[in-house]
Formats: sequence, structure tokens, C-alpha cells
Amino acid sequence: MLAIEGLQHIAGNETDLSRFLALSGLSPQDLRDVAQSPAFLSGVLDYFMGDEASLLAFAAAHGRDPAEISMARTVLSRSKESGE
Repeated sequence: MLAIEGLQHIAGNETDLSRFLALSGLSPQDLRDVAQSPAFLSGVLDYFMGDEASLLAFAAAHGRDPAEISMARTVLSRSKESGE
């Protein structure tokens, strides 16, 4: 759920959305197609972990501890690696 919340946060901010699309190489249509994939959702959290300002803005906007986002990223990464 946290990664979906992160995706909603990205989609609601034009600067973040442009940067995310550029870094991921995805188009807006691609986002719709892969939005439920654990690998993609892990990438959403990677986006925040790769930019402290974005991480802190997301955490503050949603009342989250940045460490919670890091832990969720770890869990999704494990899920992706195990094929779940």
C-alpha cells in the first residue's frame, strides 16, 4: 500500500512525475500497465530512496517516517526476488 501511496504522490506532482518517467523510461500508459507489479512498486520506492528531498517530501506529506519507506522497499525487494 505504501508504494501505491508513493505512486499517487508522484502522479500528483508534475515535477516528480516528469522525473520519474524520465528515470524509469516509462510512458504514462506504461504506468497504468505495470502499476500493480511488485517489481514496479519496488521501483517507486527506489525513486524516493534515491532522492532525499523527494523522500522527505513524500514522508512529510503522508505522515510517514522515512525509515518506514526504506523498510517497505526492502520487503518489496525480497518479494520481487522470490517471484511472489
